[in-house]
Amino acid sequence: MNRALPDVRLRVPTDEDAFAWHRIFADPEVMEFHGGKAAELSVYEELTARQRRHDAELGFCLWTLVDAEGEVLGFTGAQPWPREWGPKGEIEIGWRLGRAHWGKGYVTAAALTTLERVRAAGVSDVVAVVRPGNERSIAVTRRVGMELAEAFAHPATAEPAHCYRLAL
Repeated sequence: MNRALPDVRLRVPTDEDAFAWHRIFADPEVMEFHGGKAAELSVYEELTARQRRHDAELGFCLWTLVDAEGEVLGFTGAQPWPREWGPKGEIEIGWRLGRAHWGKGYVTAAALTTLERVRAAGVSDVVAVVRPGNERSIAVTRRVGMELAEAFAHPATAEPAHCYRLAL
């Protein structure tokens, strides 16, 4: 059964969004596949600043995900792969959502919007790197048409990082 996806808005992150992301991502369940705990506030302040630069320079970034009432739910968007391992030089789409909003279609709706925006910015293909076991994120990759393409050795864990790809 297909259900209608919720209305979402993606906006360039503000300084205030760093505080919202820090609060939302303080949940250990949200951070299970991202180190298990939230980073310090300064990390989110730097991340939102970097995303504003990405948006200005590239036309896309990790946008703040907002629901129809204006509540910050997390982030969804795209950025150049930021690490020395993995799909270097490629554009990664990604998402992170507050626990209270899981299972409602927000990430799928936002990921589809992200794909439209990066395509409009001239990006020809994207990747999503997902840790095995992160079934919620794997399901999103499938819903937006991505396919498992390869695995990279994750330097911080004993398991591989799966790389999903989609040609736009």
